[in-house]
Amino acid sequence: MVPAGPRRSTLVLLAVTAGLCAVAELALPLAIGRTVDEVSRRGAGPWLAASVLLIAVLVVADPIRDLAAGLAPAYRTAELRRRLVRHSLNLGGRAGSPGDVVSRVMTGAADAGHGGVALVLAVIGMVPVLGAVAALAYLDGRLVVGYLAGAVVITALLRRHVRDTSGTVLRYQRAQADIAERLSEAIAGSRTIAAAATVPTEIRRCLRPLPALSAEGVRTWHVLARSAGQGALTGPLLQLSVVAIGGWLLSAGRLTPGELLAAIQYGAMGAGIGGLVAGFGRVARARAGARRVAEILDRPAPRHGPRTLPPGPGTLTFESVTARVAGEPVLRDVSLTVPGGRPVAVVGRSGSGKSVLASLAARLTDPDEGRVCLDGVPLTEVSAESLRREIGVAFERPVLVGATVGAAVALGQERPQPYTVDAALRAARADTFVSRLPQGMGTPLAETPLSGGEAQRLGLARAWHARRLLVLDDATSSLDTATEAEILHLLTGESQRTHLIVAHRAGTAARCASVVWLEAGRVRAIAPHRQLWHDPDYRAVFGGDAA
Repeated sequence: MVPAGPRRSTLVLLAVTAGLCAVAELALPLAIGRTVDEVSRRGAGPWLAASVLLIAVLVVADPIRDLAAGLAPAYRTAELRRRLVRHSLNLGGRAGSPGDVVSRVMTGAADAGHGGVALVLAVIGMVPVLGAVAALAYLDGRLVVGYLAGAVVITALLRRHVRDTSGTVLRYQRAQADIAERLSEAIAGSRTIAAAATVPTEIRRCLRPLPALSAEGVRTWHVLARSAGQGALTGPLLQLSVVAIGGWLLSAGRLTPGELLAAIQYGAMGAGIGGLVAGFGRVARARAGARRVAEILDRPAPRHGPRTLPPGPGTLTFESVTARVAGEPVLRDVSLTVPGGRPVAVVGRSGSGKSVLASLAARLTDPDEGRVCLDGVPLTEVSAESLRREIGVAFERPVLVGATVGAAVALGQERPQPYTVDAALRAARADTFVSRLPQGMGTPLAETPLSGGEAQRLGLARAWHARRLLVLDDATSSLDTATEAEILHLLTGESQRTHLIVAHRAGTAARCASVVWLEAGRVRAIAPHRQLWHDPDYRAVFGGDAA
């Protein structure tokens, strides 16, 4: 990670060197003009030395300015990308779709990263222009009359250009993100698309935003072409007005030849106001990128407290918990206590809130109202290190992360050892197929084809290190009956930790000490499975499995 010092110092260096270049460029025409007059009268004098000094400043400062202008956005872009990645991972599912997040990280951060440099160069770029006007007024106020009339027009054009560019770039980036989002969804579901023979349909769906993207791209070039054309017309006209008035003043004896030379150079410099359009266009693009970056960074991420969980059996408590998804309540005023050191099943129809309850228990999300406690401590007050050490989560469709199979299983452990990884693989009944891999646990994960059941077993092994609470969100649904029975026997036997198991099968619920029965986001009952089984509504939750 680039330290904050170099980032700030690079931007300061850019401002200093760019300012020196601007001042030197502004002073040089007057110095050269005075030198011409001195040489024509009595020979070289102090103005010649001043001209040489100003040229030396430009020779030294100009390359340093260019170097700083390259380094500063590189540092800032890298910093923004790190912040975006870190914040997006902390947000979890609340960050948005993967394609949209990737678009913001790659394109939005790059545009926003140039903001500081673009603003510095645009502001300092005004110094020669405004200074040229002041210098023309100093030489003779009449030189400024024609210039100011055109400058008002160019300033209005500049403001319009910034407004048009900012809106167009923002719409372009959003269309680009839409395509990236659709493409990432298609790649994730490529096997399903191939099996359904809907590749042409999916291609059309992914590229549907392309006309909007193209239109905004064309509109951007139209804005740039219009601004360039207007600048190409007004700039020479401004310079021509200065030359004409200066020639008249020279013939009238109001200007010396050296002053006329300086006036012509200042006229050219003042005509560079059209070049400010490009500079402020970059500011507008950076502003659009910064807006897209801020849309993610402004979303509040879960914060962890400083506390470490005290010794305890893993008693889980929900106190008047309400949780919403997309503004709709999924859990409503749920209050329950899950005894520590026991296996507890969570059952309910689809949409009853089982997975949300599991996410709250593992603090993958926070309730909108109420609180969740583990051994009497609110999860929001527990440090991230303590939560990671004490709580594990296994998912129905685990996403495995790591260079090798062993690294994927050891993910989240503080000091993983080969024997602890091997023990987790045995507990999840994954050791048999892992041992048949070419390099065992050292086999690259990318080269390991996995069935749904094998992926679930590795996901369960990854969560097995949890000391106090293990949450299984339908994490055995893809296993064969015999393997699931072995794992459930281990999970529901004597244990020093709590097992919260989201269950869809009656056999799974029957193996647990008690069952939390959810219905429409509320707790309908908490009791052993055999006691609830007498209720036909409970049996109906399992559908055909009730037989």
